[in-house]
Amino acid sequence: MLYALHLLLGIGALFGGAALVLDPGGHLLGVPISILNTSPFTNFLIPGLILLIMLGIGPLLICYVLIKRTHWKVPSKLNVFKDTHWSWAFSLYCGFALIIWITLQTYFIQDVALIHVVYVAWGIAIQIVTLLPSVRRHYLLDHE
Repeated sequence: MLYALHLLLGIGALFGGAALVLDPGGHLLGVPISILNTSPFTNFLIPGLILLIMLGIGPLLICYVLIKRTHWKVPSKLNVFKDTHWSWAFSLYCGFALIIWITLQTYFIQDVALIHVVYVAWGIAIQIVTLLPSVRRHYLLDHE
């Protein structure tokens, strides 16, 4: 289930982010540029890059590493949970990133739509599934 949450999030954000980068005016996604009037952005290029990298590529890499458990030095150093594989910690980080992203989005556009509620719930679901005792146990370093 955790793999699916990251995989689906990553695929959706990859396409959404790429569409915003390719068309910073928002026309590809049918998003009016006027929703950025109360934000620090004049177009969707920077939000698109953030979406593409942090919530597109990021969750896809996390999904891959949750499955393969590869050792990478830099992410291992950023893991605050030293008894678990870094991918487990980054799964939690990803849930927080999604919740923060949606919170900022609703703040900047000064509106909340059903899709925002769905994605906040998705971020919470990532965190809940990551924190399940059986999942955490699976990623304990002495479990490898």
